[in-house]
Amino acid sequence: MQLPVRQVADTAMRLAHILLCREMYRQFYWGFDMAVVEHMQLSEEDITAFERDGVIVIRQAFNDWMEPLREGVRRLMADPGPMERSVVPADGSAAFFQDLCNWQRIPEFSDFVLRSPAGSLAAQLMRSRTARFFHDHVLVKQPGGSTVTPWHQDQPYYCVDGRQSVSFWTPLDPVVRSVVMECVRGSHRWGQDFRPMRFDGTRLYENDNYAALPDIDAARDQFDIAGWDMEPGDVIAFNFRTVHGAPGNRSQIARRVFSARWVGDDAVYADRGGKGSPPIKGLTMKHGDPFDDPMFPVVWRDGAPAV
Repeated sequence: MQLPVRQVADTAMRLAHILLCREMYRQFYWGFDMAVVEHMQLSEEDITAFERDGVIVIRQAFNDWMEPLREGVRRLMADPGPMERSVVPADGSAAFFQDLCNWQRIPEFSDFVLRSPAGSLAAQLMRSRTARFFHDHVLVKQPGGSTVTPWHQDQPYYCVDGRQSVSFWTPLDPVVRSVVMECVRGSHRWGQDFRPMRFDGTRLYENDNYAALPDIDAARDQFDIAGWDMEPGDVIAFNFRTVHGAPGNRSQIARRVFSARWVGDDAVYADRGGKGSPPIKGLTMKHGDPFDDPMFPVVWRDGAPAV
């Protein structure tokens, strides 16, 4: 029986995707010395605080990775990837540069994902046997840029779901409290996912049943809002369901941030009925399937580096 042309083409695309991911793995792991993967032990107090609040700050976690990540960001901004989506303010102030999913092509980012303590930290915070890397996100707010990152949760934007998740927000420059990302403590336990919106105020998904997020700024005193002065190497760790946002950069220096997102044992694929963010292509998982694809490597397993 002859298969329809479209079915043959779809099958060929899926096969090409699998082969590409296998080649990517071969290149990354060929000769990779797992003994150099870094580990940082967290206290039970830190892990319990993360579970309770959905956000903690870890001081000096990535000190040794600041210059490599800065070089990676310089490389990325000189040659943005296909998912670059900068926001240009209407008032003419500096643009907010964003780019996602570049760890496969920026060597400093891949080194961080595979060798830094991030995988170990993620597994501990999630109380998960495994730490699977989801994606990277670079966010650069230049001095004087007015773009506000509205309050939101990350989870409804993503093609993954589960309780075990953590995002690492790592500034590459000193960041004062007045321009740092803020998080609403405990919001990951509100038991609700809120409508994902674009920067232009439109819905990410045309037809969704999500509730609108409460107006945090109109009643800040009613929420437990966390924020810190940050130094390079510090990291804010937060759950994908933690409500967070960030003001414009009113300081005199750039606010360069490298963010790395991780999922744990209970991660499943989520088909949300539209193009999510990031709009990852080539996946063959169905809604509810275990989130298992070569594009998303398990970096840490059972207390040790994983190949």
